[in-house]
Amino acid sequence: MYFVDISDEKMSRLSFAAHPFLLGFEQIDRLLEKTIKIGNDGFPPYNIELSDENSYKITLAVAGYAEEELSVTLEERQLIITGNQSEKGSDVTYVHKGIAARHFQKSFVLADGVEIEGAELEKGLLNIFLVKRQLDLKIKSIKITERN
Repeated sequence: MYFVDISDEKMSRLSFAAHPFLLGFEQIDRLLEKTIKIGNDGFPPYNIELSDENSYKITLAVAGYAEEELSVTLEERQLIITGNQSEKGSDVTYVHKGIAARHFQKSFVLADGVEIEGAELEKGLLNIFLVKRQLDLKIKSIKITERN
């Protein structure tokens, strides 16, 4: 999400974190840029389910991928799922090859408090379980001192 400064004739691009009331949110800007740059081309197809108000499940259709060819990692607040299918049986002669071994990468930005509970591969579907923990509301009073 970007704001466009229309007062400038060049129409400069400003990130939302450049707003003066959003201090220290530069990390969110980096995550958004990173997510936008990754080509989510629609493969593999996926669903996101809301199990209850604090639980999510991401399901990716990864038929043909073995467990060791899949990877689920968390980098900063970004969930990254990759698949790298190796070419099997290179000595096979195909009459028609419609099932391609291909590499993919899907990424999702997780909100603060959202944690990965686990992942499982079942019948060609990779399920990733997420839970949203309640963040403690911290109120802190700051003492004001007078400088001379």
